[in-house]
Amino acid sequence: MTPDVAAQPLELPGHAHVYSGKVRDLYAPLDPSTGRPRTDQLLLVASDRISAFDHILDSEIPDKGRVLTQLSLWWFEQLADVVPNHVVSTDVPDAVAGRAVLVRRLEMLPVECIGRAYLTGSGLSDYREHGAVCGVPLPAGLQDGSELPEPIFTPTTKAPLGEHDQPMTFEQVQAEVGADLAERVRDLTTEILRRGNAVAAERGILLADTKVEFGLDHAAADPDGRPGIVLADEVLTPDSSRFWPAAQWSPGRAQASYDKQFVRDWLTSPASGWDRSSGEAPPPLPEDVVAATRSRYVEAYELLTGRAFA
Repeated sequence: MTPDVAAQPLELPGHAHVYSGKVRDLYAPLDPSTGRPRTDQLLLVASDRISAFDHILDSEIPDKGRVLTQLSLWWFEQLADVVPNHVVSTDVPDAVAGRAVLVRRLEMLPVECIGRAYLTGSGLSDYREHGAVCGVPLPAGLQDGSELPEPIFTPTTKAPLGEHDQPMTFEQVQAEVGADLAERVRDLTTEILRRGNAVAAERGILLADTKVEFGLDHAAADPDGRPGIVLADEVLTPDSSRFWPAAQWSPGRAQASYDKQFVRDWLTSPASGWDRSSGEAPPPLPEDVVAATRSRYVEAYELLTGRAFA
């Protein structure tokens, strides 16, 4: 696979390829009576591709697609009383069994909804420069890994493949999707983060931050006529979230993690030889980094769900 170019889509009988993103490929089931793609459902297939710093790496992580899919399904169950999700069925073609789900086709919101319970990553950089993250003011004296007084909503734009997402203020989200919808997705994002942290804490894990995506279901409007908000894509996985071992948490330094921060750290280390500011694609990952990344993803799955990964 060439960096920053998604792999060629699979040939799935009965399905038409619709789109390939950094990690997932979308297919529309074909209507048996007409042979045309259905407009109400999609087959969401998680690949083993991995992205970092808005690049698709020229390396894959074995079993990553299965981990993301199975962990998302588990979290959808834990969050069922918080927000409905897009899953229709796990009955999928054999070629993508275990790493695909049939989902409702939704009108996706043009915003990446990010919640933060701890300060790190791009949020830390924003805080050091402005004393705030996405316009949300924070107390002075916070460090890398500091727990925030309460979870905050720090959205970004949803940039096209290969471009960089940009931080947004809440006011910008309101201008993009409307005040009412902005408030609803803000509250849902921080509630998902709170629920996720409550569940993870019982497993000795801190959920530092997470990115979630929402879609609108106009067929499921509330009594006021507002479209239903549906949790889509993935949720609380090592790709979309930062998971830290609670016993090793110590603000003021980078934290041990069960997520793809391990890949980011290698890419920005002297060992990679890559200059992030060069504009060039990152190098392939060494075999030991691939193996260690897979191990972290599997460990996150097993610790959170209490299930052995098969």
